[in-house]
Amino acid sequence: MIELRCKDVNPRTVLIAGGCGFLGSWLVHRHFELGCRVICVDNLETGRMENVSDLSGQKTFEFIPQDIIDPLRIEGPIHEIYNMACAASPPKYQANPIHTLQTNIAGVTNLLDLAIEKQARFLQSSTSEIYGDPELIPQREDYFGNVNTFGPRSCYDEGKRVAETLIREYHLAHGVEARIARIFNTYGPRMRPDDGRVISNFVVQALLGEDITIHGEGNQTRSFCYVEDQIDGLMALMACEGWHSPVNIGNPEEHSVKDIARIVMQMTNASSGIVHLPLPQDDPMVRRPSIDLAHRLLDWRPKVALQQGLKDTIEYFRNEIQAGALCRTAAE
Repeated sequence: MIELRCKDVNPRTVLIAGGCGFLGSWLVHRHFELGCRVICVDNLETGRMENVSDLSGQKTFEFIPQDIIDPLRIEGPIHEIYNMACAASPPKYQANPIHTLQTNIAGVTNLLDLAIEKQARFLQSSTSEIYGDPELIPQREDYFGNVNTFGPRSCYDEGKRVAETLIREYHLAHGVEARIARIFNTYGPRMRPDDGRVISNFVVQALLGEDITIHGEGNQTRSFCYVEDQIDGLMALMACEGWHSPVNIGNPEEHSVKDIARIVMQMTNASSGIVHLPLPQDDPMVRRPSIDLAHRLLDWRPKVALQQGLKDTIEYFRNEIQAGALCRTAAE
């Protein structure tokens, strides 16, 4: 079904904002392989050009170095727009909180205006951070969340919440065919080594022989979805007809942070110690999606087991280290 959507117009044009980033670059490659014309827009603030450099010079790939907070002027048809443009890890989005808010408000507005101009279908990468530090387990799409509007994470959490509201209003006022994916923790190849999230931190630290840094006691839980499963879910949601409300895309298998550290150390044969750091303000203690809606609506469930996904991720970072691509540890 997804392949037909890409090839029913030849070539079908897909714009991916944030296309040099972790998830964005996977979407770029998947659509390129399906025969689409792909427009990649990225300001390279957190994205890396090497994630898409293999496509440079291809006739059906175009890179536009631009921040989405500036209006986009693009010639020719666009059939689908994926918005993956926003730093997703706390160290990155907290580094410039005003820009994070602008990305989620002005940037989303600009992409929605482009969707109106091109009559394109639009997909927003929203987030499990919508739910804050949840009191409901697992988190369903109808849960309003428990979010601090005045804390260090608020620029991202509230920015994403406002973006969802903007999308709803554009759909009601202008008929924009919009999809909202609430993405839960995702991992895999092409993550930045300095990403600042649990799996990338632990893997890089273990491979470099550094101490594993755990915030708090490590009893907080996360649900980790392998990147290929995540991309399948996003593309299935984009292809879904007649649905405009948010959908959780994530893996409901829950693990404590300290268990992830133990598994990574075992799989890398690391002799690292463990250092406990203070727990950041508003850090969620639980994170587990209900994916009943995604299963019913999209016939989607994650397929890649944690051990297999970690094996591929560890191999990716090991190759990066051997190639000399990593000059600093995640702890730095």
